[in-house]
Amino acid sequence: MAIAQAMCTAFKQELMLGTHNFATNGNAFKLALYAESSGGKSSTTATLGAATTAFTTTGEVASSGTYATGGGTLTKVAPTTSGTTAFTDFADLSFTTATITAMGALIYNSTNSNKDVAATDFSSNKTPTSGTCTI
Repeated sequence: MAIAQAMCTAFKQELMLGTHNFATNGNAFKLALYAESSGGKSSTTATLGAATTAFTTTGEVASSGTYATGGGTLTKVAPTTSGTTAFTDFADLSFTTATITAMGALIYNSTNSNKDVAATDFSSNKTPTSGTCTI
């Protein structure tokens, strides 16, 4: 499988270096959609996972409807804790009137050299046809 669900390894190190700021007024984060096989904007498919270090256009789905190359900007929810776990959340992101085939996504820090955060495997293709794709 070319897209694997993972928190990217470089991201873990960059947290300790203070590279990423998830505060509401901190860095901007984006989510880009990727095709695992046909459906990408090039003949190359996406390879995303723990070893991914930054946003790449290789295998990214083509612009369609309100989805544009580079993906959409995520709206952050302030980081919090639950028990011994710290986490943040993002509001749902919707791309309307889109005709795409996406097998996964990459969350990345667009403020800080497009450094990666996490790769997401949808387990099956998301295929809206002139419809809404909500992540």
